[in-house]
Amino acid sequence: MDLPNLTGVRLARDRSDLALAAGEAPLAGGTWLYSEPQTHLTGLVDLTTLGWPDWTERVDGGLSIGATCAVVDLVRIPDSDRPAVRLFRQGAESLLQSFKVWNTATIGGNIVTALAAGALIGVTAALDAELVIWTADGGERRQRVEAFVLGQRATSLARGEVLRSIEIGPAPLAARTAFRRIALSPLGRAGTVVAGRRDAGGTTVLSITGGTARPEVLRFPEPPGPEHLLAAIDSIRSWFTDAHGAADWRAAMTRTLAESVREELAA
Repeated sequence: MDLPNLTGVRLARDRSDLALAAGEAPLAGGTWLYSEPQTHLTGLVDLTTLGWPDWTERVDGGLSIGATCAVVDLVRIPDSDRPAVRLFRQGAESLLQSFKVWNTATIGGNIVTALAAGALIGVTAALDAELVIWTADGGERRQRVEAFVLGQRATSLARGEVLRSIEIGPAPLAARTAFRRIALSPLGRAGTVVAGRRDAGGTTVLSITGGTARPEVLRFPEPPGPEHLLAAIDSIRSWFTDAHGAADWRAAMTRTLAESVREELAA
């Protein structure tokens, strides 16, 4: 832990405790927060003491997932009557992490950190998840994951705002899903991740992350053909190059993986 200027940690008990002073930041799992120097921080506000439930079933059959739900609890959500929940485990297992991170990292932290490698960003975007965000004035606003993540380490979250929950409707949860990823090494960070779903009416959604600066979500009113899907992928302009893969390699691998997802969903 490299927080040399930290002078205190506050335990949040109710919403009024979320008013952040200068130099304070919210703390959930903290796995990224503690992973590199944060010399600008002088205080942390622990969100886990608010007692938010990991998840609850909504009256419409959808899910409300608390932002402080740890990965280990996210993958335990029953999937007997909501088959798309299996995407949570597939996304979680594609993250490069130790058992300590698995038991501590939160879904809210994965989304808010907004890393291209944030696999839970990809799977929640594929499920049209809507974020409930508490605003600094005591209100709330809602925004889909794909619009919330603006780029690498960039979101629409304003100072004083806190992610409260991730809401997923019953129709996406009942959809057929498919998931693919690839990395340059067996235990390496994903070079590209493709998560897809097909609703009962035929609507097909593919989310592409890992190799793009922000989640790229492709939508089709019916299962697309190979050419239609390829044209949609070729319109993406946010590929990037880093140590985990070149932009052209990521684009090429995404075409291959997306076609595999398309075939599985169309079967």
